[in-house]
Amino acid sequence: MPTPTVAFSELSKNSKRVAETLDRTQRVHITRRDGEDLYLTTARHDQQREETADITARLLAALVRSDAGERAILRALPSVFPWMRHLSADESKEFVAELIDATYDAAQLDVHANLHRVVVEWRATARILADPGLTAQLTRRLPDEDHGEVTAP
Repeated sequence: MPTPTVAFSELSKNSKRVAETLDRTQRVHITRRDGEDLYLTTARHDQQREETADITARLLAALVRSDAGERAILRALPSVFPWMRHLSADESKEFVAELIDATYDAAQLDVHANLHRVVVEWRATARILADPGLTAQLTRRLPDEDHGEVTAP
């Protein structure tokens, strides 16, 4: 069932009607003109989503603990992330390890930014590796000159 969408003004004017919609659908998308959109959800729906993430993280981690499971994950993930075909075998294993750690963070700590960061960074790596010219440019030897200390961002 698609998530219903209502304007923030509708929520403030007709909160009872929005709550009735929420009871039926478990989740409502709230649009705002002056800020980021919101999602209003039931506690039960949120708990189910957390349980789903936790189970997924545990399944992935359990699979990786065996050679057969690791091979299965490495074969299956390119269906989810087609850009993985540009990663080497070692890079793919590193991506899987980081993906599992970040999935645990999302499930256990409610920290979702790490999972997003892992996927974005590895996709950017694959994008570079997919372009031989860009790969050559970014992996060429730098001059032996010292440009000083690099400060932390």
